[in-house]
Amino acid sequence: MKYVELDTPALLIDRNIMLANLYSMQKYADECNVNLRPHTKTHKTPKLAKLQEEIGATGITVAKVGEAEVMAKNGLKNIFIANEIVGKAKIERIRKLSETIDISFGIDNAYQVNEIEEVFEGATKKAQVLVEIEVGEERSGIIEEDDFRTLLEAVKTCKNVELRGIFSHDGHSYKAESIEQCKLFFIESVQRTLRFAEIAEEMNLKPNVVSIGSTPPFMFKFDIPEGITEIRPGTYILMDSAQANAIGTYDRCAASVLTTIISKPTKERVITDVGAKGITAQTRNKGLTTTKGLGRIKEFEDVYISGVFDEHAIIYNEDFSNQVNVGDKVQIIPNHICPVVNLHEKAYLISEGEVMEELLIECRGKLQ
Repeated sequence: MKYVELDTPALLIDRNIMLANLYSMQKYADECNVNLRPHTKTHKTPKLAKLQEEIGATGITVAKVGEAEVMAKNGLKNIFIANEIVGKAKIERIRKLSETIDISFGIDNAYQVNEIEEVFEGATKKAQVLVEIEVGEERSGIIEEDDFRTLLEAVKTCKNVELRGIFSHDGHSYKAESIEQCKLFFIESVQRTLRFAEIAEEMNLKPNVVSIGSTPPFMFKFDIPEGITEIRPGTYILMDSAQANAIGTYDRCAASVLTTIISKPTKERVITDVGAKGITAQTRNKGLTTTKGLGRIKEFEDVYISGVFDEHAIIYNEDFSNQVNVGDKVQIIPNHICPVVNLHEKAYLISEGEVMEELLIECRGKLQ
């Protein structure tokens, strides 16, 4: 079946581009002598997670316990939840997973440690935790060294909790105004992460895992200093308009949303059948990853989505309008692929214009 015959909207993944992205990142990790633990929140698809492991990844990263459960059910055995887990109900689910797979998860507060210690009482394996270090993104994670020491002291008193390592996420690298600034953010983040690893070692809790994340620095192939053991890029497998703008090419964008032109009410206004519920209304408005519009039309130069309703994309471009007709299909490269994938029940793996395989997005909607 030709992919243009698919009903729309439809999420497409170009197999050859995706594979090139996967092999490129694995090669980079191998050359830097670090483990690759890709963040699967980008594709939410067990089959693609297994493919990443087959190519060389040592395990996978997820964002939610529900994602971990789906991945485990589908045969993934080494999972890190890169998020703070709060609530006994979630910790109980992790304890159950720990009986059959290697699972670890994030903390940044003694409250979490106390809950974990209680829930894992009597478990056959200790809870495996990594402390998150805040490195500039201004999100979650330990900021002060004294708070880190206090947290580690709390872990030391536990019989059911074991420190596996530390992790950080330099998400602010997306806002870097230049490659040089991105590198500066990366170096500062790595140095800060390594400083906290040093503190843990001084307290006789040397981390086995020192994990860093965020795709942009890895796309630029920055050197990874000794002491870092693992990287957690996610977007690299599919890429999107934001990442394409950072590296200066759309050639590595594997994912797109196929959409049908359903109306041309004026000489410059074109309407397609996918809106915020299929491509989101997300933009990036700062730095190298700054996006134009709400998605780029793949087949045309400098044509972008001007706005969206729930089920409609609006394009104001008279030259584009003159080249297309109602019933034609075009592809949209999303600004941010991760939430877009979460909006679709399935994706179509394509190659040379043909649909090769239908992939169920089994972690879709797993918010808990």
